[in-house]
Amino acid sequence: MSELTSESNIRDEEGALLASFVKAVRLAIDRDDFDTVRALSAGLHESDLADLLETLASNERFAVVEVIGSQLTPATLVEVEEAVRDELVEQLPNQQLAEAVEELDTDDAVYLLEDLEACERQKILDQVPHDVRTAIVRGLQYPDDSAGRLMRQNFVHVPTFWTVAQTIEHLRTDANLPEQFSEIFVTTPSLHLKGTVSLDDLLRSALEMPIEDLMNDERHLINVEMDQEELARKFERYNLISAPVVDDDNRLVGVVTVDDIVEVIAEEAQEDIFLLAGVGDESLADTVMRTALRRFSWLFINLITALIASYVISLFDATIEQMVALAVLMPIVASMGGNAGTQTMTVTVRALATRDLGAANAGRVITRETLVGLLNGLIFALLMAVVAYFWFGSGRLSGVLAAAMIVNMFVAGISGILIPLFLEYRKIDPALASSVFVTTVTDIVGFFAFLGLAALYLV
Repeated sequence: MSELTSESNIRDEEGALLASFVKAVRLAIDRDDFDTVRALSAGLHESDLADLLETLASNERFAVVEVIGSQLTPATLVEVEEAVRDELVEQLPNQQLAEAVEELDTDDAVYLLEDLEACERQKILDQVPHDVRTAIVRGLQYPDDSAGRLMRQNFVHVPTFWTVAQTIEHLRTDANLPEQFSEIFVTTPSLHLKGTVSLDDLLRSALEMPIEDLMNDERHLINVEMDQEELARKFERYNLISAPVVDDDNRLVGVVTVDDIVEVIAEEAQEDIFLLAGVGDESLADTVMRTALRRFSWLFINLITALIASYVISLFDATIEQMVALAVLMPIVASMGGNAGTQTMTVTVRALATRDLGAANAGRVITRETLVGLLNGLIFALLMAVVAYFWFGSGRLSGVLAAAMIVNMFVAGISGILIPLFLEYRKIDPALASSVFVTTVTDIVGFFAFLGLAALYLV
């Protein structure tokens, strides 16, 4: 990285791109000052250039790519988020994409090409060597978000009868080995895995030692169709650096490394957060129309649930007309219940995603969350009863508000955990549907409890 584009000149203390740096790039683009654009962008690290391209508008992004041309490294194409990557792939010539595919690891090449139309993808693959093309086509055949899509098909494997000396010589002389690796797989002639040897163990061992005596036979085999979320949990559970990927016949076909898993963990966490908010697969680089359409369906569902809650209120319109204070206080009951339910739901959804919550401890956690809801209900009921009394001077109104608060907070605790558990049991992603159901339950129960008790005791 040049001095002009050193990290201190382009990022602030929190790691975000400096507004002054982005402004300088945009100003150079507006002035058609291509030398400055090239100087500001061409020396950037792949990750920094990817962040810059994501920050710029589409026309500015295309201008930068056109200026730096072939200096746009394959690694940058992999670093940018999906929406930006698709734009860049459409813009770049097939020859440049073919060169990028040939240089990238198999998993990155698959990621780069997976969203292209079949005919466009084939035009690019026709320009790469046969062995590279075969590996990429094989990777594209595996399901989305599976280990087969993540794995690198180039790995180091040696037979059981080799010695340490033979293995080291193989690592020194074989030009077809991957650029980076940390483990060596010990296999049979049919590529069935017998064990693994780490590089540090290899280099510390006597040259004449048989590799079979050195290998670790504890194997964490990954099936090619294992979902990437489950794969990430396995890496976390066993502190893996890499893991062998096998086909249905248990033959070694690839390897997944921890750098790929870091991206998976970030992707899955982002997905859960977005789903909880009803946003879905969204990017800051998406257009206004695309973003609006993606959010519309969930907003429409929320409108329906809001209408249901409003209908419950309409059942007590005569009661509200006789006591205006009810209209002032009832949003508090519903809001507190909704917030309490969301807290429980968020903890539950995350625990389900990490497999920390299951049949073995569900009963205990349900009891805990129910008691938490009840305890918070009692505390806030007392607090709001005092507030309501000094506000409206009515002890009976304060009592009704307190009772409704206890009921709704109690129900919020129960629904916040039971709804995600039920959705998980029905094989529905709890992150996707829990929020709207929990909010609906707490709104309806809150309004019904408060207004119903008011109709019985105040009017």
